[in-house]
Amino acid sequence: MTRLRKMMLDELERRNYTQSTRRAYLLGVADFARHFRRSPDQLTLDHIRDYQVHLFRVRKLRPATVAARVAALRFLFVQVLKRPWTVAEMPYPKHPDPLPTVLSQEEVARMIDATDNPLHRVILMTLDGTGLRRAELTHLKVADIDSARMVIHVRGGKGRKDRDVMLSPKLLDALRQYWRCLKLKPKAAEWLFPGGGRAHNNLKQPITDKVVWHAVRQAAKRAGAHAAPLFRHSLAGGGRRSAHHPTSAGT
Repeated sequence: MTRLRKMMLDELERRNYTQSTRRAYLLGVADFARHFRRSPDQLTLDHIRDYQVHLFRVRKLRPATVAARVAALRFLFVQVLKRPWTVAEMPYPKHPDPLPTVLSQEEVARMIDATDNPLHRVILMTLDGTGLRRAELTHLKVADIDSARMVIHVRGGKGRKDRDVMLSPKLLDALRQYWRCLKLKPKAAEWLFPGGGRAHNNLKQPITDKVVWHAVRQAAKRAGAHAAPLFRHSLAGGGRRSAHHPTSAGT
């Protein structure tokens, strides 16, 4: 690992960026450096402008993808290299913001029923029952399951805010069944969804958001559903069940 890469990773971790954002930013900066065959700290805003044109004109990337690359380079220049940056000099590319494709309740249910992987099934049930984001799900801890109040405590969600989401009896039962399948004691674990490969027995390390992404993709493929990456937007409870529970004050 180069010194510059370590500096950027340290800044990303210090600001509590999600795993997926860290990965995307590091990959974006690495691609920028490969394009010019020089270290990023030797490049300027003019290089970024040329790089943007290349991404659009030659590589035919979508505006949202190019905007993500620019965000990664902005983080590098401003937070790591401490260089000036203004939106006037380096505007983000404009792109349409279409409404997401929404799956029907039947499609979501078919995806859940189609999977024969216990972990994937409980992941989909948790997403369906709570409307959590991938990173939020992976960072759930055993202690976040409040069966007394029937809520799940989400720590440091979007905007780094805490919130509670409803916990249905059906989801609680599914989580308990999953832990019985693991043959592990929840009291000895920190993470609700332990990592550790196929065995999932690393109680000190959670699964990654890539595991969640793969679970949704595989279930959609088996069920013949479309728009698997937009699964969260299709959840019946995504907007309604994420409100603060009236009995959760003081927890």
